[in-house]
Amino acid sequence: MSAPSPTPPAAAPLKAAPLAAAPMNALRYQPEFEHAEAHEAQATAELTASIEKIQRTVFGDSGHAERGVHAKSHAIVCGELQVLDDLPAVLAQGLFAQPGSYPVVMRFSTIPGDILDDGVSTPRGLAIKLIGVPGERLPGSEADVTQDFVLGNAPAFAKPTAQSFASTLKLLAATTDKAPATKKLLSGVMRGAERIVEAFGGKSATLISLGGQAPTHLLADIYYSQTPLLYGEYMAKIALVPVSAGLTRLADTELDLADGPDALRRAASEFFRAHRGEWELRVQLCTDLAAMPIEDASAVWSEELSPYIAVARIRVPPQQAWSAERATAVDESMSFSPWHGLAAHRPLGSVNRVRRLVYQQAAVFRARSNLTSVSEPRTLDGFPGAPVIGFAGD
Repeated sequence: MSAPSPTPPAAAPLKAAPLAAAPMNALRYQPEFEHAEAHEAQATAELTASIEKIQRTVFGDSGHAERGVHAKSHAIVCGELQVLDDLPAVLAQGLFAQPGSYPVVMRFSTIPGDILDDGVSTPRGLAIKLIGVPGERLPGSEADVTQDFVLGNAPAFAKPTAQSFASTLKLLAATTDKAPATKKLLSGVMRGAERIVEAFGGKSATLISLGGQAPTHLLADIYYSQTPLLYGEYMAKIALVPVSAGLTRLADTELDLADGPDALRRAASEFFRAHRGEWELRVQLCTDLAAMPIEDASAVWSEELSPYIAVARIRVPPQQAWSAERATAVDESMSFSPWHGLAAHRPLGSVNRVRRLVYQQAAVFRARSNLTSVSEPRTLDGFPGAPVIGFAGD
């Protein structure tokens, strides 16, 4: 989920710190670091109602239920995550405690809950599902073997608390499936305004969320957890950073979003038709609660206090990056939530606490309306067009 914010977080390219730079002053998690928001139950109810309103509107107009947010997928690919060897103890936590590799599904998307022309350029998301992960599970996922990471292409969440997010989403729900042509025109205006802001060294999350997302290649973006999560004994944010030559070359690519309604999907498909993609999964450990708060999801954690450090790599070989069969397998039959996973990586803070029920209810509505089942995979066997996956070459 994401929403506009009047205080834009600054996004800058991440340089991976060496393992030796792992902070020895990382704070161990204590329950008192979290505290319930005064109206958290009300925020959960409001968010659930707003998401369902979006879903009901889209279903009523199209006859098909979508996710309440991030409805449109642009690339659905599978690959492998490999945990790095010889991580220091402070980084060898949870999923990353031991070297190993896991199949992974990656779904690239954009925020709106309705299916829009890509000329409406909004912030991007990336949902990651690892499969075959052992360990103590989060409540509600005890029978599963998956670990999800839900990421966005900004280093912090758009709103600080669950209540402020609920208020914003209520307003956005009212625009669902309305005036798509106007949204496309507005997006062009917002992109122009954002270019002016960035020319003076700034960045406006409000302009970006209203359609001012720069027409960059979505595979070149850095994706962040935005909100904190447990990292074994510690607390952290994570980032997924493109590192293979083919991906990093895309950093200077500007897409023509006027060239058809699915420009992002076409660009991703063209890339993966001939190239592999490789990313580093990096961890930023919390070292100072005042500067790196748990309950303010909009706070950008200082990289000077704690750098992002690589703990794993994801490799995706060439493949068909989107197809109707893959959309059926993932868009119809899978859900993504930060609450699918290990207890060692429990999401932290009020925004994450309300996500648990909101995501669950959205998946239930989608399955019930589309007469399908949404479940957690135990293997990638039978995944449409799955390539041979491995780290031994391209």
